[in-house]
Amino acid sequence: MRRLDLQEWQRSEAVRLTLAEREALRRGLPSLGIEPATDSEHAWLLTPAETVGALEVGGLSVSIRPKLDVGRVLFLASYAMGAFKLREAERFSFPDADTLVEGLARVFAASARRAFSRGLVHGYRTQEEALHTVRGRIRFADQMRRRFGIPTPVEVRYDDFTEDVLPNRLVRRAAERLGRMRIRSPSSRADLAWIDGTLENVALVAYPRHAVPEVVFNRLNEHYREVVALARLVLRHATIETGRGAVRAPGFLMDMNRVFQEFVTRALRESLGLSDRAFRSDSGVRGVTLDEASRVRLRPDLSWWDGPTCRFVGDAKYKRVQDGHVPNADLYQLLAYATALDLPGGLLVYAQGETPEAVHVVRHAGRRLEVAALDLSGTIDDLRRRIRRLAERVRRLRDEGPTARRVA
Repeated sequence: MRRLDLQEWQRSEAVRLTLAEREALRRGLPSLGIEPATDSEHAWLLTPAETVGALEVGGLSVSIRPKLDVGRVLFLASYAMGAFKLREAERFSFPDADTLVEGLARVFAASARRAFSRGLVHGYRTQEEALHTVRGRIRFADQMRRRFGIPTPVEVRYDDFTEDVLPNRLVRRAAERLGRMRIRSPSSRADLAWIDGTLENVALVAYPRHAVPEVVFNRLNEHYREVVALARLVLRHATIETGRGAVRAPGFLMDMNRVFQEFVTRALRESLGLSDRAFRSDSGVRGVTLDEASRVRLRPDLSWWDGPTCRFVGDAKYKRVQDGHVPNADLYQLLAYATALDLPGGLLVYAQGETPEAVHVVRHAGRRLEVAALDLSGTIDDLRRRIRRLAERVRRLRDEGPTARRVA
C-alpha cells in the first residue's frame, strides 16, 4: 500500500493519483483541496484544511498530521469529551507520535489497562426470553399470545448481572474500530487484541457517529471515565465508508474546528464554575432568531444564560485566516448574535497564531466585537492560566452588559 503523508494547512508536492483514488479522496475528505500540478502530467497538489487523522482508500494510505503536536491534540480532544478536569491533566500522559491514530491507540490501550486493573464494570440488564424453566417473572400476555396454552417454553423477563453493559460495549467497539486501521506499532496492535479478548463476552454493537451514547458515572464505574471518553472519541471520528465497487475507506478523521470549539466551551465552563445549562454550547441553544418572523435561527458556540436571559455571547474559531485579518463573515456572525440577543457586544476566540487580538466598535450601533487569541502550546499550567484569563474576560463582558433579551 502506498503511503501519503500530509500536513494540516500545507500544500503537498505533486502526487500521482488514479481517477478512483482522486474520487475516493473527494468523498472521504471533502475539505481536502485537490488541484492539478502544472509541471507534471496526471499529478495533483493536495492541501488539507482543518481535518486531521488518517484515511485509507484503495491502495492509498493517507495520513494528515496536525500543526499542533499529536499529544496536544489528543489532550484537547480527550478533555473536550470529559475524560478529566483541567486541574487533573498532569495525571494523564499524552505522548507524541508520528500520526494521530498511532498516538490514540497508545493512549487508549494504556487507559483500558488502568480501568480493567480495577475490575470490569458489571450491571443489571433486563432480558426477555423464552426458556424451558421459569426465571424471573412470567410474561403471561406474551405466553398466551405466542404459546396458545402450551406450557413450555415459558416467556419470562429477568434481570441479568452481566459485563455486557454500555461502558464495556463502547470500549470494545472502539478497540475494534482502531484495529481496522493500519497501526504500525506491534505493541499497540497486541494491546487492542488484548482489549477485544478481555471483553469477548460483551456484544459488539454498532453506534452511529453522530449519536454515540453517553455513560452516567457513579462510584461503581468512575474508574472507567477516561477510557469511556476515549472510546467515544474514537467512535465519533472513526469512519468506515464503502464507495463504488469494492473501494473501502476506513479512517479516523478529526475536525479541529469542532475539537477547538468543544475544548474552549468546556474549559470556560469549568473555569467559571458553571453548569452546561448556564454556559451553553451551540447544541444547547434554542429559540434564538435574527428576524422578527423567527425564520433565521442562530446558534452561537458560546453563551452564558441566567435562566431564559442571555448575558454573554461568543464564538470559537480554529479556522485559518489570511494575512492576520479576521474574516468579515466572522465579525458579521458575531454582530448578528449580539444584535439578536440585544447585547452590547461579543467575543471571538481564535487559536493563537491565526489572528492578533483586537476590538472592533460597530459604526452607528456602538457594539464592541472583541477578538481574543488562545495559545494552545506550552505546558498544561500555561494553558490553564490562559484559560483563566480568558474566563475573566468573559465574566467582564457578561457583567458589562446593560441589557439582555429574554428568550422563550
